[in-house]
Amino acid sequence: MAAKPKKPTHEAFVVTGEGESAFWTKIGAVWPHQDGKGYNIDLTAMPISGPLVIRERKEPEKS
Repeated sequence: MAAKPKKPTHEAFVVTGEGESAFWTKIGAVWPHQDGKGYNIDLTAMPISGPLVIRERKEPEKS
């Protein structure tokens, strides 16, 4: 099995609240499997309430 890329392709968040007042807490990173049929998820915390949301990773904007 090849090593996973250094940077994750997605990030994992737990979301509390709704709409404009929702609070997104980043709790992990996600890498796709080499065959494209699954993902490895590395969480630094486990959500106890609220949905777990996986979003495509965005590079930070440079100032």
